[in-house]
Amino acid sequence: MANIKDIAEHLGISISTVSKSLNNATDVSDETKEKVLNAALELGYSPKRRKNNGISGFERKVCIFIENMDYTNNDQFGYDLIKGFRQAAELKHWQVDVVPAQLHALTSRSYDYDMFMLTNNYSGGFVISVSMHNDYNMQYSKTSVPTVLFDNYVVGNSKVGYVGSDATEGFSLAVEHLFKLGHKRIAFLNGAKNAFVSSQRTEAFRRAMKSFGLYADSNLIESGYYVPDCAKYHVPKFLDHGATAIICASDIIALGAISEVQKRGLKVPEDVSIIGFDDLPLCINVSPTITTIRQDRLNLGKSAVNLLDSLINNIPVSRTILRCELIPRESTTNLLK
Repeated sequence: MANIKDIAEHLGISISTVSKSLNNATDVSDETKEKVLNAALELGYSPKRRKNNGISGFERKVCIFIENMDYTNNDQFGYDLIKGFRQAAELKHWQVDVVPAQLHALTSRSYDYDMFMLTNNYSGGFVISVSMHNDYNMQYSKTSVPTVLFDNYVVGNSKVGYVGSDATEGFSLAVEHLFKLGHKRIAFLNGAKNAFVSSQRTEAFRRAMKSFGLYADSNLIESGYYVPDCAKYHVPKFLDHGATAIICASDIIALGAISEVQKRGLKVPEDVSIIGFDDLPLCINVSPTITTIRQDRLNLGKSAVNLLDSLINNIPVSRTILRCELIPRESTTNLLK
């Protein structure tokens, strides 16, 4: 990994000029700063800051980008992700900044991802987003900044890793649970259609259905958004095509699905069983309580720190996948009852 001396030698300038440029000193020209930043990116420089408390070693500064996801209280999906990341980062003496905005809105200048990270002295990033714009994916596929993506993946860049839950296991547990309860016409209401995690989950659902000898009817597979209202556009169709159970890509969607079933004069779970995904606190605060596939969000956040630490130290970990767990509750029951 390049250091300040390497950049100075590469450009044929003094170490102090490099240091001043990286710290945006006023006595260095903009032209020189730009040359230093470009060289730092090219050589793979990673910023470090010495601790202020006199203890030997370094303190890193890292950034969490979070977009299209709520995270400010413990009822929201992003809360435990960030909490877990902060807990693990604190043990490593990392400073963590949370940036709840789109990258292009972070600064008035048109910096790309690498330039933004370097000019703000970030050693690495954790990107949490339901679905990323293609421009972002292109930047992550080429970035030289150690970066962990939550539920997103890019191919061919050893500086970028993926952290997420095992969709194959999650949907196998959900389908097995419903199968044992006598359900065969099982629908799947996914999240955002173009998200990487959505394609993973659709494939996982189809595989799980096949493994139990069940037909994954295309009329019973739809994509919506991670909001309750999306259920009203798809649940009626599922019911019209004979679905006796619906697996939802999130607990939020499951909440909407329960409401739509009830609006048609049917009962959950007596007429239709419903399963969510995530195990948010809302699952036990509604009636019926929601059967769900639990994602360990706290440990996902902690795992992101461990993965980021590996990437910073040039250990090219590709993926960290955590196990899922089925949490049976009141929203599913035996079809024959």
